[in-house]
Amino acid sequence: MRKVFALLLAVWLPAISAQAAVVFSDGFENSDGELWRQLGDCQALPGAPRSGELALQCKAGNTVLFSKEAIGEMGVLELWLRPETINTSYRIHVLVADLPSLNALWQPVALIEHTGGDTSFKAHRVSIDEPARRYLRLDIEVNNGMVALDDVMVERILLATALQKNEQRIVSGILDKLRQDQNIAVQAESFRTLGVNYAAQLDLQRQYLEYANALHSGIALALAGSERNRMSNPMAYASFRSIVSDTRRVTTPLQQARLNSMLKPFGDLVTAGLNVVSGGTYSAFAEPFKSFLASSFDKSNYNDAGLSRADRKFAEQNGLKIYQDAERFLSELEKELSQAAALDNELLAIQKNVDRFRRDLDKQLRDTLQHASMARSQETISRALSKDEITRQKLMAEVAGNITLKASSYLKEGNNTELIRFVLKTSEQLEQTQSYKDQFNQITSAVLTYYDRFERSVHSSQNPFTEAADKQIWDSHAVKARDYLQQSKESFNRAYL
Repeated sequence: MRKVFALLLAVWLPAISAQAAVVFSDGFENSDGELWRQLGDCQALPGAPRSGELALQCKAGNTVLFSKEAIGEMGVLELWLRPETINTSYRIHVLVADLPSLNALWQPVALIEHTGGDTSFKAHRVSIDEPARRYLRLDIEVNNGMVALDDVMVERILLATALQKNEQRIVSGILDKLRQDQNIAVQAESFRTLGVNYAAQLDLQRQYLEYANALHSGIALALAGSERNRMSNPMAYASFRSIVSDTRRVTTPLQQARLNSMLKPFGDLVTAGLNVVSGGTYSAFAEPFKSFLASSFDKSNYNDAGLSRADRKFAEQNGLKIYQDAERFLSELEKELSQAAALDNELLAIQKNVDRFRRDLDKQLRDTLQHASMARSQETISRALSKDEITRQKLMAEVAGNITLKASSYLKEGNNTELIRFVLKTSEQLEQTQSYKDQFNQITSAVLTYYDRFERSVHSSQNPFTEAADKQIWDSHAVKARDYLQQSKESFNRAYL
């Protein structure tokens, strides 16, 4: 595993957003489905739920779930899904409406898709952003097997998001008034409101940039990852060190030098700590090591190695068992390494997405300032990202004033074409900023899924070793890893969810 574990979520990370309140939650522990009406074939059943004792198992085909009660102030929907096989795919349409009937006017909100591959639980988070009371509907389409649905939760919409939902009505009102009345006084208040809403997105962009930057620093998860590295390193285990020690006993100095060279990528427990282990390191080591071991305990080798009579006798009596022990241990280690490598790749993918998110959002921030006739200078960017609230508020006031002034000037000139173009461009900028919330939902979904898989991989049931000493070493590292992971999860929940 690589040092990418330094990516995320310090214990000391300050809570830069208040944790959202939950307005709806269902873990399907009640098999009667008291929170949903259903059209289709889903049942709350045991069988490896993500939490509790039951999960909703949906067979191949189409199922519709309606919330029995209207849900108020819906913000972010979170749910967990697990496909039955690597070939199982699913599509879930998320919709809301004023009535819970199939013929109601359902408004599409989001589409969740999975085309196959991993068969563990995966988190999905999508923004509903509906401040009124609405019914929630999930249209579930499953192919090639079943899907388990568990831990559905809806968080309350954030106040800032609810206020920004008014932006579409403001733009629509401006355009309607243009058709009805050219009076500047009539439009003035709408232009002022548009300017204020436009300026407010600067703070949203700043906040999400802070989120993304914070996701690049971390202590707790780095410590958890360090323990995970040790769990996939052969030098951590007593039985492997015993095999190495026994092998050194029956080899020549030249052969011992070669053995030391083979072991060097795994580090020195005493002097250097454990190095990161990768799948490439292991595959380049395992078979050559077994070949080296077999030749070392071959009679022709130890008879010509200048060994004492006791050492030759040791090699003759124990060579086969030592080789068999090594083969068993390396097979067990490979299972551990495969899980560690998968987690490593998953975290690396998250890091790449965060990097892309930061670059794109930084460009969006600059475009937002430019549209408001602000210089795209480093000084302006620094004001937008300043820790000083007064500095940020002054900049936002300038941005709001520039938007209002520019719209008003087009109206005074009677240039309706440019005014409409400017208003629509302003609206487009607002919509693009909102899209970053959806992108951040995808990042948080990936991190939550990663936490879940990490936690399951260090559960005592996943201990791959048979030797008592090795099992104990694995368990001791797993306890530390789980503790660090829990600290990181709590920090992440406080700061981002």
